[in-house]
Amino acid sequence: MDMDLGPELDEEDKAVIRDIFLEKVVPKLQRLGARTGTIACDFAGDKFQNWLIHFRSFRKDFDIVEFEYDPEARTINLGQ
Repeated sequence: MDMDLGPELDEEDKAVIRDIFLEKVVPKLQRLGARTGTIACDFAGDKFQNWLIHFRSFRKDFDIVEFEYDPEARTINLGQ
């Protein structure tokens, strides 16, 4: 039996999200003192607005632990 698990990101898409996350989002998370969480990937463009990343702090940086598709994903404002 073949089950449809929903959309998937290829490695190139994941790399795009990781690059933008590190460049634009991580500095905001550091200012907020974040350690772990989940955020929508709309920061990487409309193509990824229904994707979530689960992240955690790792030393002075952050790692993306998991990518998850959620058709009801909502963004939060992390400030400037």
